[in-house]
Amino acid sequence: MGKRSKVIEREEVVVRFSGDSGDGMQLTGTLFSYTSAIFGNDISTFPDYPSEIRAPQGTVGGVSGFQVHFGHSEVFTPGDYCDVLVAMNPAALKANAKWMKPGGSIIMDVDSFDEKNLRKAGYETNDPIVEDKLGDYNIVKAPITTLTKASLKDMGLDNKSILRSKNMYALGLVYWVFDRPLTHTQEYIKKKFAKNQLIVDANLKVLDDGYNYGNIIQASTPSYHINPADIKKGIYRNLSGNVAVAWGFLAAAEKSGLALFLGSYPITPATEILQELSARKDLGVKVFQAEDEIAGICTAIGASFAGNLAITTTSGPGLALKGEAIGLAVITEIPLVVVNVQRGGPSTGLPTKTEQSDLMQALYGRNGESPVVVIAASSPTNCFDYAFYAAKVAVEHMTPVILLTDGFLANGTQPWLLPNLEEWPAINVPYAPTDNADWKPYARDAEKLARTWAVPGTPGLQHRIGGLEKDEQTGAVSHDSMNHQRMVDLREEKVQRVANFIPELELLGDDDADLLIVGWGGTYGHLYTAVDELHNEGHKVALAHFNYIKPLPKNSYDMLKRYKKRVVCELNNGQFADYLKMNFPDLEYQCFNKVQGLPFTVVELKEHFKTLLEE
Repeated sequence: MGKRSKVIEREEVVVRFSGDSGDGMQLTGTLFSYTSAIFGNDISTFPDYPSEIRAPQGTVGGVSGFQVHFGHSEVFTPGDYCDVLVAMNPAALKANAKWMKPGGSIIMDVDSFDEKNLRKAGYETNDPIVEDKLGDYNIVKAPITTLTKASLKDMGLDNKSILRSKNMYALGLVYWVFDRPLTHTQEYIKKKFAKNQLIVDANLKVLDDGYNYGNIIQASTPSYHINPADIKKGIYRNLSGNVAVAWGFLAAAEKSGLALFLGSYPITPATEILQELSARKDLGVKVFQAEDEIAGICTAIGASFAGNLAITTTSGPGLALKGEAIGLAVITEIPLVVVNVQRGGPSTGLPTKTEQSDLMQALYGRNGESPVVVIAASSPTNCFDYAFYAAKVAVEHMTPVILLTDGFLANGTQPWLLPNLEEWPAINVPYAPTDNADWKPYARDAEKLARTWAVPGTPGLQHRIGGLEKDEQTGAVSHDSMNHQRMVDLREEKVQRVANFIPELELLGDDDADLLIVGWGGTYGHLYTAVDELHNEGHKVALAHFNYIKPLPKNSYDMLKRYKKRVVCELNNGQFADYLKMNFPDLEYQCFNKVQGLPFTVVELKEHFKTLLEE
């Protein structure tokens, strides 16, 4: 190939693929991230696509993007700003120019930058580079559409199929820019289109031609060199949050010896969990795609009553519909895990965008005193961990658990080291005894206050179950006022006692910090990176990040009260801050909130924290 003319050495790089929602940017970004992971880089990804199924072509509202952050060291976020932008049309450039790092590279499919598409994108002139003030960037005007057509002109493909291949041409060019091998993508193409050899040959050809085009124009195009990361040896898988959730439940079923049942209705961005588990019949998983959200959770409640590890998955609007049935699981005291992949709201809101605005709904969104355990995952890969522990808590404490993830975690990916399940804790199922003539349905474990699990059909374990209040001793329907008071108090105390079985809150950063940053759930990567960078710059800061929301870790108050300044950062208008005020009203909290359908950026977090430190 010869020596590359301009090679930029970097510890980490952010690249963003962007185009119309039909241009294949999600696939292109996914393949690039897989290749970088196989090469040995640590990665974090952020898919970003329109809420409409088919947004207007060529408009900023119809832009689909996929951002990949990869590096030589550990990566915690998909990056704030990109070093390289691949813009397949003017709308992609218009939407993403503000997210470019100074001096970065922009690869444009110059063929699509005609007057019609420029006007659709909102440009007032025919020179978007001048209009967007991009003159200081390295602009690569690549005629990707024309070159794709030339590459495939003798293949016998129709024009539509040829144009569908231009994302592979762009991917080949980007592989050259980052000196990445084509092997993984070539194997993917061969498997994906195995039934149509013509499509296989066409995609392989344009991928290779795109790579060679990079070699041809190298005099004007810099390439980047990023060494593999120094990470723990083992078998890794590039894993999204949704798939990690599904696999966490598979592990919990294995450790508990219970059959896994999922009753769900498809909803963005949670559907992939349903899809992943539906493919696991080989592991004994039973999946029921219900006609609506209510039917989904009710089938899961029935499966739990019958002795299964029962799961239902949804997003914010679906959680609202499931509220009454969650109350049924609370009063019957059976194990159930409800996964809520949060998205922008209210109502249909922003279905493909991320938010943390369902926290109060998870805590209190049911009629009556209806306490449940609430847990929040904080990275795509630890969605596995918290799905496992959500199932463990639900079973061992005989209570519903709501597991909160969000669109950012669900669709984002990270390399995941395959665990050794033998090292994971057992899940002990509290089956009702069959040799106790005095067994009572609501007799409770002295430590956990959990009742036992009486599986239907077991001789001697007949009992009443349903939505009406039960007598504390016999399990019969009761309308006694004092009994109701005791049962309400017991169900709340049962949830609170979960705090005795979860880890205490850990503090990251300086013990004598001038500012404590408080977060929960999917904001972890950005908050951690901001705190780490501020610490390296000489600022005294610390991070308290919560995964267990109800109950809070036992040492939460002691940790929070140690600091004079606290700022709670969340992707809503202050729900967790309000929850902390309810629990610890003597402490003062400042808030930093964002409700834009986007994660925090490390830059905006650092700027805000520095302002607070100067006050």
